[in-house]
Amino acid sequence: MSYQVLARKWRPRSFGTMVGQEHVLRALINALDNDRLHHAYLFTGTRGVGKTTVARIFAKSLNCEKGVSANPCGQCSACREIDEGRFIDLIEVDAASRTKVEDTRELLENVQYSPTRGRYKVYLIDEVHMLSTHSFNALLKTLEEPPPHVKFLLATTDPQKLPATILSRCLQFSLRRMSPELIAGHLEYVLAQEAVPAEAGAIRQIAAAADGSMRDALSLLDQAIGYGGGKLGENEVRVMLGTIDRSYVYRMLQCLADQDGNSLLQVVDNLAQQGVDFSTVLAELLSQLHRIALLQAVPQALDHATDHEIPANLAKAISPEDVQLYYQIGLNGRRDLPFAPEMRGGFEMIVLRMLLFRPLDLKVMPVAGARTAPAAKPAAVSASPSPVRPVPAAAPALKTAPVPTTVTMTGNESWPELIVKLGLQGMLLQLASNCVMTGREGNTFRLMLSPQHVSLRSKAQEQRLQEALQKLFGQDSRLVMTVGELAQETPALMQQRQASDRQQSAVNAIADDPNVQRIRETFNAQVVKESIQPID
Repeated sequence: MSYQVLARKWRPRSFGTMVGQEHVLRALINALDNDRLHHAYLFTGTRGVGKTTVARIFAKSLNCEKGVSANPCGQCSACREIDEGRFIDLIEVDAASRTKVEDTRELLENVQYSPTRGRYKVYLIDEVHMLSTHSFNALLKTLEEPPPHVKFLLATTDPQKLPATILSRCLQFSLRRMSPELIAGHLEYVLAQEAVPAEAGAIRQIAAAADGSMRDALSLLDQAIGYGGGKLGENEVRVMLGTIDRSYVYRMLQCLADQDGNSLLQVVDNLAQQGVDFSTVLAELLSQLHRIALLQAVPQALDHATDHEIPANLAKAISPEDVQLYYQIGLNGRRDLPFAPEMRGGFEMIVLRMLLFRPLDLKVMPVAGARTAPAAKPAAVSASPSPVRPVPAAAPALKTAPVPTTVTMTGNESWPELIVKLGLQGMLLQLASNCVMTGREGNTFRLMLSPQHVSLRSKAQEQRLQEALQKLFGQDSRLVMTVGELAQETPALMQQRQASDRQQSAVNAIADDPNVQRIRETFNAQVVKESIQPID
C-alpha cells in the first residue's frame, strides 16, 4: 500500500475527532440533532483550519444511511464514499478554476433534480470568493430559494470579497486560527500513534511555524520526520525550518545586560557565519523580550513554560525600562531592516542602538545660589538675508544631576535642595518639582501642588514621596499634600526660568561677539538663533 501523508491520514472523519473550533461544531451539532437545518452555510477562515473538513463531515451527517445525525456511522456506503471523495450527490467545486458564469450555470442545471443516492444533494464550493460577478448573480437566485433536497456549503479564506447579497443568504461560521499549544498537543498524539520518537522542543518549533494551521503543522511534521530519518530532533527541525538556536539570542540579551559591546558583536558574527536570516533573529529577539517583560510584570503568565529559567535570570539582570526600550527599538528596526544596504549591518545597528541608548533618569538641578552667565556654543550662521525668526518658547525638560553619595543635612534646606538630596526620578520627580513647601514642623512636610499638575498626584506617588522623606529624615517623617494656587515658583518653573535666562545670555553673547558681527557684515549673514545652545 502506498504511503499516505499525515495531513490526509489524520484528517478528521467526524466532529468528535476534530481539534479546536468548538464554537462552530457546537452550532452544527445542535442543528443536526434538533433538525434545524439551513439551506446554505458559509465557512470562513485562514488556510488549514478545517473549513472543507467541517463541510465534508456535515455532508456525511446529512446523508448517513442511519439517519441525519451529528454522529454519522462512518461504516455505511454513503459515509465511506464521502470519505473517499466519490459520493455522487456531494458535488465539490473549486471556484478558483471554475470562475466563468458558464461554469456556474452548468453546475446549477441539475439542482432541480432529486439526489441519486443520498438524502440531500450537497454542493461544496471551495474558495467561493474567486467566482466572477456574473457567476454570483447566477448563483444568487438558486441560493435564495433552493429545492428542499439541496444544501450549499461554501468555504472561503476571504469573505470580504463576497457580495453582501450572498452573505445575507448564508449562515456564516468563522473558523479560528489554532493556538501553538493546541497544535502541539495534537502533534504529540499523532507522533504517539505513529510511534515516532520526538523531542518536546522540536514539536514546539513546528507548532509555532504552522502559524495557526493544523494542516501546515502536519505537513511540516511529515517533512521533519523524513529529514530526521524517522525521528524528530530539536536541532534537525531547527535546521529544516531555518530558525536559530535560542541560546544565541539569550547570549545577546546577556551582553546587553552586561553592556558588553565586543561580545555582542561576536555573537552577531557567529550567526553570520551560519548564514542565518537576520530578520528571523530579530523576530526571535523580540519574542524573548516579550517573555522577559511578562516575567517582570506578570510572572504567573509563564508558569506553564518549561524553559523559562534563562529568561527569568535575564528578567532580573535587565531593568523593565530597558526591556521596553529594547522592544521598541527592535520593532522599529524590523520595519527598517529591509531598507538596510546589508542585512547584517542593519541588524548590528539595531543591537548597537539597544546597547547605547539608555532611558534618562531625571533629577532636578540645584537652584540655590547665583550662577554667572554661561558661555554659548557657536551658533550656525546663515548667508541668507532673510530676517531672523523668533525663537519659540518651549518648556525645557528637567535636567539630570548626580545624586550625592553622602548627604549633609542642616535642617534649613529649601524644597529644591531637598529634591536633589532625595534622589527622585521619573514621575515622582515630576510630582515633587511641581510642588512648593508651604511649611515644615520638625519632620512633617507640608506641600502644595499646582492645580495644573493635579494629574500627577496619586496615593501611590504620595506614599513613595513620603517613603523617600523617611529614608532621608527618619521613620517619623510625614507628608501632607494639598492642591491650590501657588504664591511662589515651583522648582520646575524655577529651572525653566533659569534655562530661559541662560539661553538669552547665550544669544546676547553671540550677538555681541566681534567675530560674529564681522561675518554678518562681510557676508550679509544672519544668525540662526535656534542653533545657539548655552554651555552648562
